[in-house]
This record gives sequence, structure tokens and C-alpha cells, in this order.
Amino acid sequence: MQLTEQHHPEFGDIAKQKIAEFNALHWDASLRQPLGLAIHDDTGNLLGALAGRTFGNWFYLESFWLAAELRGKGQGSALLMRAEQIARERGCRYVVLDTLDFQARPFYEKHGYQLQWTQQDYPFAGGAKYFMSKVL
Repeated sequence: MQLTEQHHPEFGDIAKQKIAEFNALHWDASLRQPLGLAIHDDTGNLLGALAGRTFGNWFYLESFWLAAELRGKGQGSALLMRAEQIARERGCRYVVLDTLDFQARPFYEKHGYQLQWTQQDYPFAGGAKYFMSKVL
């Protein structure tokens, strides 16, 4: 056996694939479905993006970005509510996500998400990462 360092993104993808192969022994991973929504302006510029996946009872909201000029105007709420509706239609009963201390915790709380756990000093001293969930 030999231990080698593999500090490149492609290796991370290989590791994820190996985990997926192991998990497939315990459940049908083909039931996992991507969920993505986008807002574009009239010229095709991306102004909002929400991405995640549904699997079993859960919707994992992995990424959510909204251009500064759309914030506070209801567009983010509309995007989130549509994603939750799609998740419910797919049979999901819960949503899970994480957000950093300078990102969107108050926004999610306004939409019924509850803090489950806080990772202090993430990614550096004084920062925090919040893990939140919601019952759909």
C-alpha cells in the first residue's frame, strides 16, 4: 500500500463517486433528483440561482444566490417558495441547508427555517456556519 497526496478537484469527484457506489448498496440513489431554478434578465444575464437535490423525505438546498439589485424585492422569496413547492410535489417533507453568518440566516428564519446547529469559528475565528431545517 502507498499513501499519496491528491490535492486536486478531480480527486474529490472520485471520492464522491466511491461514496455513491457504497451508498447504492443500501438505497437506490437513482431516486436522487437535482432541483434548480434560475432568474434571468431580458438579455440572458443570470440574476438568481437556486440549486439542490431531493431524495426521499429531504430537499437539500445546496446553493442559493440572488443579485444585489433583486434583494429585498420578493424575488428570493418567490424562488425559495417555488423550490419548496417542487420538493413537496416530489414527496419531500423536510428541507436542510447551511448558511454563513454574513449570508442569509434572517431571510431563512423569515421563511420558517429553524436553526439546528451552529459551527462556531467557521471558516475562521469569529465566524459561524448555521445549519437550518424546515418542515414542509
